[in-house]
Amino acid sequence: MHDPRKDNLSQWVAQQMNIDSPQLIAVSGDASFRRYFRFECSDQSFIAVDAPPEHENNQAFASIAKLLESHHLVVPQFLHIDLEQGYIIISDLGDKLLLAELTAKNADSYYSHAFDILLNMQSIPVTKEGGLLNYDNKKLNFELSLFKDWFLERHLSINIDNQEKTVFKRTFELLAQSALKQPQTFVHRDFHSRNLMLTDSNHLAVIDFQDAVIGPITYDLVSLLRDCYIEWPDDRVDNWCNKFWQRSLDAKIHQLTFDDFRRAFDWMGLQRHIKVLGIFCRLNYRDSKPGYLKDLPLTYRYVKKIANRYPEFTDFNEFLQTRVEPRLEFCQ
Repeated sequence: MHDPRKDNLSQWVAQQMNIDSPQLIAVSGDASFRRYFRFECSDQSFIAVDAPPEHENNQAFASIAKLLESHHLVVPQFLHIDLEQGYIIISDLGDKLLLAELTAKNADSYYSHAFDILLNMQSIPVTKEGGLLNYDNKKLNFELSLFKDWFLERHLSINIDNQEKTVFKRTFELLAQSALKQPQTFVHRDFHSRNLMLTDSNHLAVIDFQDAVIGPITYDLVSLLRDCYIEWPDDRVDNWCNKFWQRSLDAKIHQLTFDDFRRAFDWMGLQRHIKVLGIFCRLNYRDSKPGYLKDLPLTYRYVKKIANRYPEFTDFNEFLQTRVEPRLEFCQ
């Protein structure tokens, strides 16, 4: 099938790298509109990125990469970028996603390394003037609306009544307030096992960071430990959460008690996973990416776990039990 953007990207790569007819080989993409292609030049591998400017903030992608690199984090290096066309050439970090390498035996070691990265990111001085936006109330509530629009209405054909709208409003307000009162740091916003890569030297590299914001201290931690693509026993999550709390406290990134930190962690996870249920469904129905539907059951289990744990969410939990679960095949 004719692919004019890929053809144009190939011509652009040829001009930038001074090579003839580069062979662009598609590599696995992500949940965005970006596409990635591997090509060779002078016996070295590079990645060409097709990132349509009407959908992707390529300037943020490049500037955040530079910020992270300046703080000694391993990220793709930007070699060439055309903001107008939405074409980028970056270094090739390989194909080893952390997700594929994780086992029960090595998880402690890899997550300790991931904690190093996360603490490094959270130590970056952040101000709105530095180019990062605040993860504010408007953004938090928009994300939660994805649950209603795409998971409930589009996926399950559930239309909520006025009483249920009140339950949602109260639930979302509690979650947003909890997020906003946390210490605010650099937040990657998608810090999980598919966005951490193992390099040839066995270091962890960070990718997919272009949506970074100034936001809640627990957001990236819960993305990592309650990953939508891999599940760990509660006792291991508890232990890791405690270890990170102590390390971040020692690093003076916050002054929270463990009880306050753990509650913020749980509530942040509830907010994130409610949002992700909507995003996975939107990826299927709007973007023709059905593969994410298989990750709904684990994401939903995370939502139920926390809704069950805290009395503040009793009404929301009852809605899930009475209205949602009868329509979910994986809950039958």
